Amino acid sequence: MKVEKVMVVGAGQMGSGIAQVCAQAGYIVLLNDLKPEFVERGLGVINKNLSRNVEKGRMTEEQKQAVLDRITVSTDLQDAAEVDLVIEAAVENLEVKSNIFAQLDKMAPAHAILASNTSSLPITEIAAATNRPDKVIGMHFMNPVPVMKLVEIIRGLATSDEVYQVIEDMTKSLSKVPVEVNDFPGFVSNRVLMPMINEAIYTLYEGVATKEAIDEVMKLGMNHPMGPLTLADFIGLDTCLYIMETLHEGFGDDKYRPCPLLRKYVKAGWLGRKTGRGFYVYE
Repeated sequence: MKVEKVMVVGAGQMGSGIAQVCAQAGYIVLLNDLKPEFVERGLGVINKNLSRNVEKGRMTEEQKQAVLDRITVSTDLQDAAEVDLVIEAAVENLEVKSNIFAQLDKMAPAHAILASNTSSLPITEIAAATNRPDKVIGMHFMNPVPVMKLVEIIRGLATSDEVYQVIEDMTKSLSKVPVEVNDFPGFVSNRVLMPMINEAIYTLYEGVATKEAIDEVMKLGMNHPMGPLTLADFIGLDTCLYIMETLHEGFGDDKYRPCPLLRKYVKAGWLGRKTGRGFYVYE
């Protein structure tokens, strides 16, 4: 099976990035979201990213326009009727994702693969909402998508070898590095990363050190490009909390218990960069 036409469901930070890299690799892309303004905002982000590449001499104005010409906007899931692959990048919520997959299962052609960009939720459970669990797979891109090389490819219980191979090959065509992962809560990336971030929040909560000191220790002592609290703000504290809750529930182990300070910040609406305030204040 050959992938030529891709639908990306969700035009937020992750979805717009996925649409961009797919269009840059020559795929025809449908960028879908609930409202026209959401899709237009996502398209604006892509345009901005590509313009930056032109300014830096990484691509010409003609190449930029060719990428944009390969992207069509959509606000109707029925548009999945003619695609070979759907990559869902909606909110990190199992009920929402399962509902989207149940709808896509009815609308997408029989050969189409349904992939989820979930960062922690069980692919097997998402696949159970469809009548094609063998064609459901996880494609977890890293943020920011145009820059980060890794894609975790997650097999559900029923994912076929053929589907895995198609997605692995397609990932390589995006100039990304695919890594195969089995279907456990948090996969590899967030099972390792999120408890570290959560522990950094506990370190702040318990008054061991200031937020600046914690971030400096990890940057200068462990050679991390940014400190865990800065990274949490970048990811979104609501997303961090949701992933920790998924790990806690999935494994039933108290080592994954979200720090009370993380809960407090999320309840206060301090979600990080996207709201202008998290552990740090942003203009």
